Amino acid sequence: MSQKIFDYKVFLEKEPDGGYVVVCPSFQGCYSQGDTIEEALDNIKEAIELCMEDLEKTGKPIPEPSHTFVGNVVIVHDS
Repeated sequence: MSQKIFDYKVFLEKEPDGGYVVVCPSFQGCYSQGDTIEEALDNIKEAIELCMEDLEKTGKPIPEPSHTFVGNVVIVHDS
């Protein structure tokens, strides 16, 4: 059995009422949440692993990690 390392990008967003929502764009509909960043990341890791297992069971290919990167754009706007 060989192993392959997948480095998936995820997006975290702080919720107004507390906690974090986290999404993995490489898997359609793969998201989770957590009260802390660490918990949210642990939860999305589990969600990704479940998505991978489901794809394997149905004979579908596991997507390669996207080459999506997050950056910042600062805009100064006179109001």
